[in-house]
Amino acid sequence: MGVDYYSILQLTRSATDADIKKHYRKLSLKFHPDKNPNDQRAADRFKQVAEAYDVLSDPRKRAVYDQFGEEGLKNGVPEGSGEAGAWTKGYTFHGNAEKVFRDFFGGDNPFQEFYDRVDGDLSMGFGGLRGRGRKVQDPPIERDLFLSLEEVYHGCTKKMKISRRVMNEDGHTSSIRDKILTITVKKGWKPGTRITFPEEGDQGPNNVPADIVFIVKDKQHPRFRREGVNLIHTAKVHLGKALTGCNVEINTLDDRILHIPINDIVKPGYTKTVPGEGMPISTDPSQKGDLIIEFNIEFPTTLTPEKKDMIKKALLH
Repeated sequence: MGVDYYSILQLTRSATDADIKKHYRKLSLKFHPDKNPNDQRAADRFKQVAEAYDVLSDPRKRAVYDQFGEEGLKNGVPEGSGEAGAWTKGYTFHGNAEKVFRDFFGGDNPFQEFYDRVDGDLSMGFGGLRGRGRKVQDPPIERDLFLSLEEVYHGCTKKMKISRRVMNEDGHTSSIRDKILTITVKKGWKPGTRITFPEEGDQGPNNVPADIVFIVKDKQHPRFRREGVNLIHTAKVHLGKALTGCNVEINTLDDRILHIPINDIVKPGYTKTVPGEGMPISTDPSQKGDLIIEFNIEFPTTLTPEKKDMIKKALLH
């Protein structure tokens, strides 16, 4: 037969969500270790009550348990069972009955208000808990938002499709629904920028849905990388041009072509800065960072004796 979660909470299978909360509240307070010191039997009951509530208060777990029993719940339901959104991966109670208790009552010591009351009425004391039934928000769900440098340079609109569990009107069952979240990308947003959509995560009868947070990351770009508000471009130049001067041609993010003359000798570590050709500054997009040109000097793979002789005459005094 397995564990009867309904029996543990002194419920019938037709129990409503309100019934489940009411009975868990009553029994968890009754068997809490703080009220039953050195009583292993009460401690065991406290944990059983927590596990029963953890299962029956979750529509997915409860649905699988009702149809497939404890074995189906804990071993998992095959994907082909026809149970859309079922708890297919198999359930294991985390074993932290105190956490279930704290999450339900919304505080570390829900007994304190009872002890502070002057009327001493047990039922009134527990019934008047400030944190009673207070919902706890699920932790944020973080997703990477990869943007091209062009998208950040110009600004754009991104539409992100999410699937989330939404409570039905009956307040007890839920279904999976898609939703489109629109992100207006501002010019110059830096990597690490966080865009938060409050409470767009899975809904449940006993939780506040999680915030969904998108975190900006740069897509790899063929011509540039960025450091802060600056753009870095690596130009390949032949050794001869590095020594005698050259012109570097760069296609910008807004489809212009820059012709940058290099008159200095390009030696290892040398860079050329072009002011105002970097990324827009997010706080003032009319201002831009700089374009910094780094150099990759290409050495010849072979030299004829004649060329070696010419180089010696030109460079060795």
